[in-house]
Amino acid sequence: MRQAPSASAARRAAADPVKGLLHRHRDLCERAVDPLEIAAGLEAHGVTDRTAARFRHRDVFSLAEEMYARVPRDGDTPARPDEAPTPPPRTAGVLLALLPGVLCAATVAVLHLTEGRPRLIAAAVGLLAVTLALGAALRRGPLSASTRTTSTWTCWLVGYALLGDGLLRNAVTGGPDGLPDGTADGPWPVTVAPVLALALSYAPAVGCAHLFAAGARRKLSSSRGLADFSASVRPLLLGTFALYLGALAALLALTGAVLGEPAAPPQTLTLGALLLLARLLTVHGHAHASTLVLTTTATAEAAALATLFAGRLPGCGFLTAPVEALVAVCGPAGVPAAACGIGALTLLIHASRRLTRASAHASTERTR
Repeated sequence: MRQAPSASAARRAAADPVKGLLHRHRDLCERAVDPLEIAAGLEAHGVTDRTAARFRHRDVFSLAEEMYARVPRDGDTPARPDEAPTPPPRTAGVLLALLPGVLCAATVAVLHLTEGRPRLIAAAVGLLAVTLALGAALRRGPLSASTRTTSTWTCWLVGYALLGDGLLRNAVTGGPDGLPDGTADGPWPVTVAPVLALALSYAPAVGCAHLFAAGARRKLSSSRGLADFSASVRPLLLGTFALYLGALAALLALTGAVLGEPAAPPQTLTLGALLLLARLLTVHGHAHASTLVLTTTATAEAAALATLFAGRLPGCGFLTAPVEALVAVCGPAGVPAAACGIGALTLLIHASRRLTRASAHASTERTR
């Protein structure tokens, strides 16, 4: 007598294979504002197009549409985000994205007009202003993230772009013999052009992040399978990445020409690529990889400097051999270019796998 209900339940499950899946993911289905979020959530839980075939659906998107339709809701169904065009970034967001670059340019202008103590005061005030502006800009817009950031390592990498090459060159030749004076031709050269270009490139980075998020959302609504979505988003990711690098290269050439300093394209382009990819991964829920790669890159730069000074100790001269060999071939720029380049390539490979998944765009706001 007790076997009859089990047999009946088995027959009902066979007749309605989606019911059990719907029960396991009911919270997801009730919170979703459209079938696309359900599809992304299912993918995050390991449901693939092949799995969907066992539920008599051709792909995860079709399965998500049925699950969305079968969950009862009170009142009217919210409008699907893909039915409305993506609005452009708001004016306040655009101005906020431009603010770090504008403040950095103003600081550089003041530094070129002052000397001595006023220059130090101007540098300190300008650094504080740019840092606060960048922090405010990162709290909203397409590059904002709710997770813990990697500001410490980012500050180190940008600081190395400003002072690292000069310190490395001095360390190789037995220096430094003094502190930096804020000029590019002093005993400890300071390269301002790359940092200014990076600050100015924040606005293009925001635009590229917006284009990527909005484009991925549109493709999420038009794709008919997870593999189809990944294949369509990968060129979008690479295209926006190349667009940012093009903008950064143009800004590098401009700042180098205006300031009369070396633009340092290799290390600056690789650093910009590293920071953009790390931020995109953090925004889309993959902060661990960003933190790990940024930490490793900063540690590599610090280790290169440390070995040069440690090699001055008795019997430790062999420690300087790798860095001195790299500097002999590529110059001081070879160290940050290699460290940031390897890090950026690692994150690009990781992003081409993670950011092309539907689950990476499930909870991303289309505009902020």
